[in-house]
Amino acid sequence: MADKNGDAERIMRVDTDMVRQLAEMLHENDLTEIEVEDGGRRIVVKRQITTAAYAAPAAAPPVAGPAADGHVASTELGAGSHPGAVKSPMVGTVYLAGEPGAKPFVAPGQKVSAGDTLLIIEAMKVMNPIAASKAGVVKQVLVVDAQPVEFDQPLVIIE
Repeated sequence: MADKNGDAERIMRVDTDMVRQLAEMLHENDLTEIEVEDGGRRIVVKRQITTAAYAAPAAAPPVAGPAADGHVASTELGAGSHPGAVKSPMVGTVYLAGEPGAKPFVAPGQKVSAGDTLLIIEAMKVMNPIAASKAGVVKQVLVVDAQPVEFDQPLVIIE
């Protein structure tokens, strides 16, 4: 079969199934480009990933209020050195409840046992429950729902 210029060699038959499979591989493996060469035929499939650059709103530091015993609870800034601080073992997004709209796992003043789930951190699409390392009373929750957290960031204080 010849094109309008009579050049049969320049016609390339596109294997749409192969292109579709390559596009699926891009998506499944989170790639931006894949290239396949077979004899004189070369197929390049690219996808453009756009990320919105935005500044996250500055979260106000937790306000320290008087505890039941009259002492002022420590704020997040000094909470890292608190002996009852439960720190994030990973970078991710913290969730205070098992699902949107559900009751939080813990609240200030609540008694917890070692092993009780305090919150969940989502990292790489995996939900990781963060458990209490000791029994005690939750004195302060230092994060808010759906907040990004860093490794070793204090999350909860248990006394």
